[in-house]
Amino acid sequence: QVQVVESGGDLVQAGGSLRLTCAVSGNFVRITAVGWFHQAPGKQRERVATISSSGSTDYVDSVTGRFTISKDNDKNTVYLQMNDLTPEDTGVYYCNALVVIGSQTFRREGQGTQVTVSS
Repeated sequence: QVQVVESGGDLVQAGGSLRLTCAVSGNFVRITAVGWFHQAPGKQRERVATISSSGSTDYVDSVTGRFTISKDNDKNTVYLQMNDLTPEDTGVYYCNALVVIGSQTFRREGQGTQVTVSS
């Protein structure tokens, strides 16, 4: 089994910062990519940032320049540094990991971590 656990969500004032952590554990060959997704209250979930096994990154326009995704391969952990937060960043942040188990690739997601930005 593969577990994905997010942490780091909190209540923060606008303009503040948070660092989210996504820890992937269990029996898998490798992680091919990890993405962070944001679900604001009453809205659809949207992709925020992704990082590939090679370290290449991609961001949605609304967070470019404010958020940074990074990873620690030794710890199978991915981080999302969130700066200059706005109330629009409020919501649940989910981590999705594409992991190789045997010869197949599977998507695993965590339970999410709540971020609340007050104005």
